[in-house]
Amino acid sequence: MDETQAVVPGQRGGAVDGERIPHVPGFARRGAAEDSPRTRGKQLRTAVPRSSHAELTLPAGRPDAVRAVEESSRDRVPELTPLRVGRMAANPFAFLRGSAGLMAHDLVGTPVTGIAAQLCGDAHAANFGLYGDARGRLVMDLNDFDETVVGPWEWDLKRLATSLVLAGRVVGADEDTCRAAAFDTVGAYRRTMRLLARLPALDAWNAIPDEELVSHTDARDLLGTLERVSAKARNNTSARFAARSTEAVGGTDGIDGGRRFVDAPPVLRRVPDAEAAAVTAALGDYLETVSEDRLPLLARYAVHDVAFRVVGTGSVGTRSYVVLLLDHRGEPLVLQVKEARPSVLLPHLPAAGFAVPDPGHEGRRVVLGQKRMQVVSDILLGWTTVDGRPFQVRQFRNRKGSVDPAALTADQVDDYGRMTGALLARAHAHSADPRLIAGYCGKREEFDEAVATFAVAYADRTTEDHADLLTAIRTGRLAAELGV
Repeated sequence: MDETQAVVPGQRGGAVDGERIPHVPGFARRGAAEDSPRTRGKQLRTAVPRSSHAELTLPAGRPDAVRAVEESSRDRVPELTPLRVGRMAANPFAFLRGSAGLMAHDLVGTPVTGIAAQLCGDAHAANFGLYGDARGRLVMDLNDFDETVVGPWEWDLKRLATSLVLAGRVVGADEDTCRAAAFDTVGAYRRTMRLLARLPALDAWNAIPDEELVSHTDARDLLGTLERVSAKARNNTSARFAARSTEAVGGTDGIDGGRRFVDAPPVLRRVPDAEAAAVTAALGDYLETVSEDRLPLLARYAVHDVAFRVVGTGSVGTRSYVVLLLDHRGEPLVLQVKEARPSVLLPHLPAAGFAVPDPGHEGRRVVLGQKRMQVVSDILLGWTTVDGRPFQVRQFRNRKGSVDPAALTADQVDDYGRMTGALLARAHAHSADPRLIAGYCGKREEFDEAVATFAVAYADRTTEDHADLLTAIRTGRLAAELGV
C-alpha cells in the first residue's frame, strides 16, 4: 500500500467516517490514548526519577572558575576584558550571569529526560524583561537569546532556579527564603506547563496574556515594582537615547548634516570611518533577512552614524554597534548590530544526548531561536555579516525595561521567581509539547523539591567560584575595572 492509500490509525474503511487520508509530514499522527504525550511523559519517570534532579555531581576535569573566565574571553575585544571581569566580580549573581558556559559544563552530569526544547541557554533571572511590540504595547518575556539552542529543557530551569537563590542572597534574604524562591520558581513552571497541556493547542500557544501574569503567578508584591519599570520602559526609546547620545552636525550647501554619536567611554565610542563603513555596508545583507513587509518602513530612514557600544555582563567584549537612522523629519531609529558567537552550550550537548546542529550563521540561530520562544518578537529582527563575523540586528531601546533581581526586597524575590518560572514554561511550550513535560513533572511537588535542592547546591558552588575570581583579581592574575 502506497502512502496515498494508507489508512489513518484508528479509522475504518468507508466513504464518510473512514476516509483514506495520508499522514502529512509536519502534522501530528492520530494515536491511541495509551501513546499520548502525557502518558509518555509519565513513563519517563521510571528511567529518570524526578527526585534525581536534586543531584549535583561536578564532572571530572572541571576547569577552575578563573580559567573558565579566561577561556570565555578569547576572541573578544581585548581591552574590554577587564570591564567584563569587573562586572562579574560584583557579586555571585553577577558571576553566574557571565558564566553560562561553565554552568553548561557542570549540567552535563545531571539527569535529563531527553525531551528537547528551544532553550534560552542563559535563562537567569535578569534575562527577563519588558519590551514594546509593534503597536507600542509592553510585553514581558525572555529577552536575551545569545546562547539559544535546542537542548534539554531542564538546563534552562535549573539555571533560572539557581539565579533566584543567588539574587535572594544578594538582597539579604535568609536561606529559607532563597530556597523557597527556587522552589516556587519550579512550581510555577510546572503548574503553567500543566495549564498549557490542558488547553486546545491554539489557545495554549497564545496563553497567559501579560496582563494576567501577576494574578496567574500570585505576584502581587511585585505590582509597584512592575509599574515603575513599565513607566520607565515607555520612555526608553530610540528618540530618548539619541537625544542623550548624539549631537547635531552642521550641514553644507543647504543639506542638513543630521546627527552623530558622542563619545562616552568606556560604554560608547565612535569608530574609524572604515569600521563604520563596513557595518553600514552589512545592512544591505540584513535587509534580505527582514520580513519583506517591513522593507518599506526601513526605506524611509537614512543611515547617519555608527558607534561601538558595550552591552551586558556576559556579552561584554563581543563586538556590538549602534546604528543611527533618521527619517524625513529627523526622528531617530537606532539599530543594534551585535556579534553572534557560537552558543556556549554547543560543546556540551552530545554528552547530554543531544545532537549538535550543523554549523550555520550564528545571527540566524539567535533570531530564529528568539522567534520560537517569544510570544511577540521585534519586527525588525534580522542578521548579517561584518568583516566575516556573524551579527544579529534588532531595534535598540524599543521600550525595554527590566527588573533587577539583585535590587528587589527579600519578600519580592519569591514573587519574581514565580513570574519568571511561568514565562519560561510559556517559552518552552512553543517548541516542546507541554503535555510531555507536564506528564513528567506531574501534580505533586517532588520535582520542585529536587530542583530547589540542586539550585541551593549550585548557588553554593557559584559563590565559591566567585570567591576564586576575587582572589585572582587581588593577586593580579586577572585585571578588572570595578564598579563600571
